[in-house]
Amino acid sequence: MRVEFYVLSSANTEGRLRAACQLATKAWKAGLPVFLRGADQAQCEELDGLLWRFRAESFVPHNLYDEDASAPVVIGLDQQPAQAGGVLLNLHPQLSPHLAHFSRVIEIVNQEPQLLAQCRDSFRQYRQLGHDPQRVEL
Repeated sequence: MRVEFYVLSSANTEGRLRAACQLATKAWKAGLPVFLRGADQAQCEELDGLLWRFRAESFVPHNLYDEDASAPVVIGLDQQPAQAGGVLLNLHPQLSPHLAHFSRVIEIVNQEPQLLAQCRDSFRQYRQLGHDPQRVEL
């Protein structure tokens, strides 16, 4: 499994959500199933709305997990993905309980101090699990 930490230069929460939508679109266009994991239900609903409007020229087929777990882009929390081998875009402060179901995990980090501390912990946890997380500057 490939693990990457995409690091944004600002502390803007909206920028973090937009980056998640852009990465979800890119992975979907590459033919990969995508699980977009929010921090809570409110964030999942915000991501759902943002995927509808963030790019006027293109549509990203997506749905909340409870509405259609087999959509090309699924937005959820701690549910097991319906399709294995896809991409996990993790906005949740903790590691997914279903890491083994993904071929790639992307953690999206901004410069908000509490989030940086959580992501440093996640980075260490991935290493303890035997992964070699990489840092990608956006």
